[in-house]
Amino acid sequence: MNDLGSKKIVTKIPADARKVSRIEPGRKLKVAAYCRVSTDDEDQLNSYRVQKDYYSKYIISNDNWEFAGVYADEGITGTQVKKRDDFLRMIKDCEKGKIDMILTKSVSRFARNIVDSITFVRKLKSMGISIYFEEQNIDSLKEDSETYIGIYSVMAQSESENISANVKWGISKRMENGTYCCNMNMYGYRRDKITKEVYIVPEEAEVVRTIFRYFLDGMSIYQIKHYLEQNNFKTFSGGSVWHKTTILNMLQNEKYCGDIMYQKTYCVDCISKKKKVNNGQKARYLVQDDHEPIISRDSFYAVQAEFAKRNTERKKSELFSTTKGRYSGKYALSELLICGCCTGHYRRKTVKKKDGIMHYWRCSSRLEHADKLCSNSVGLEEEAVKAAVCRALSRVLKRREDGFEVVNSHLVYVASADEKSEDMYFIDKGIRDEERRILELSKLARESGNNQEKFEAAIADCTKRIKVFREKKEQVIRQLNFNEEAKKEMERIKSYLAEDRAVVDRFDDSTVRRLINKIVVSEDLKLTIYIKGGYEIEEQYQPSPKSA
Repeated sequence: MNDLGSKKIVTKIPADARKVSRIEPGRKLKVAAYCRVSTDDEDQLNSYRVQKDYYSKYIISNDNWEFAGVYADEGITGTQVKKRDDFLRMIKDCEKGKIDMILTKSVSRFARNIVDSITFVRKLKSMGISIYFEEQNIDSLKEDSETYIGIYSVMAQSESENISANVKWGISKRMENGTYCCNMNMYGYRRDKITKEVYIVPEEAEVVRTIFRYFLDGMSIYQIKHYLEQNNFKTFSGGSVWHKTTILNMLQNEKYCGDIMYQKTYCVDCISKKKKVNNGQKARYLVQDDHEPIISRDSFYAVQAEFAKRNTERKKSELFSTTKGRYSGKYALSELLICGCCTGHYRRKTVKKKDGIMHYWRCSSRLEHADKLCSNSVGLEEEAVKAAVCRALSRVLKRREDGFEVVNSHLVYVASADEKSEDMYFIDKGIRDEERRILELSKLARESGNNQEKFEAAIADCTKRIKVFREKKEQVIRQLNFNEEAKKEMERIKSYLAEDRAVVDRFDDSTVRRLINKIVVSEDLKLTIYIKGGYEIEEQYQPSPKSA
């Protein structure tokens, strides 16, 4: 037993040199190189090839080294490791023992993200694998190397952030003056690789017009998808399966009406490269008439209004806790027939009778909640409702009332699919409104005595607007004359209406959707039919003798 005052004996046991290094004595080092360029510019690609050639010769020329390959990422950012395939392959080869040492030009070539840089340096260091950075003359296995690597990594990341900020500033300025060249390789459009001009692909453009037209005719996204697939229309990539999100995005893409909205999404930062939808966090820039449109701006806005309408109806049905959770374009009356008692939409029901099947319509809130929300709604026989709608439209046509022009233009549009025929009504209505306004102002001017100047100025403004309307009408007529189908249909309907026997004797879903905004059913079973263009007409519901 040692006394406390006696001297302690310490014996040093030397380290085993074979354990210090993962390399066996006499074995050649397996040396690899990593190089990267961040753009596809010709100068950069030349640098990329020079780096690969240089490292290959340099490693092979050293007798103590064994060539383990050159790992290279071409045109890839250094801020995100997950996008650098060869870098990740190199790390896996290190884990498999295929590499003892890595040569690279600089810290910035290895990584421009300080987190990635330190993470992988430590990971390789734990495996005894050295990274030699030539520009900075740093060996990652040395004790103080991590401090220097960290400093240079911060500088590299800061440089990337500065470059990113400058690029964003330049893009923002080009967006402000409408010169930013965005991607236009999409369904219906292509951008010429040489001239950079945008041009329309005719066969695809016709499909785009069909999608917009059918949506406005009341079809659901699913029905449009089914139609495109059944008729063998190919997708942008040449496939035969259309995804609903593709059709939805097409209907909401302003590029189809000749406009471009810049910065609909934005990048959070240059490191993560994460993109977010711009809901007002960044400025947006709308450039109108940027390129040739496939559909009219009016049609585009009409589609957006239709989306809003369908979403409103969906929310209303959710409020009433009905089973109708999404828009269905199967029946026109599903979206048009509204209960005057509770403002709920009607739902189609089927009942079996001795003499067959009968379809009728009932307020959805009444069906779900009995008389708690709707106390006066009754079921309506489907054929009787359709007959009432046809009678009402026939009355409009026969009486030549204000709704005559809108019904006429819609009928031509449905038959010819030419949007210009629908524009005619709104132009004529605008002229009539301005003429009525002039008459009113003239009367007020006469009654005002000496205070006529302000009325004369207002009359002059009305006259200017009438001139614009008439110029637009002439333009529409010229365009319609080029559409033989629309021209023939207009003549046919004009002749038909002139006979004073015009009747709408068949309920057509497409025509009804085009003509009517809504049909409100009152407690006394009177139908108020709201025709697009601001005209309305009433018709009494008359059940068939069998159901009465």
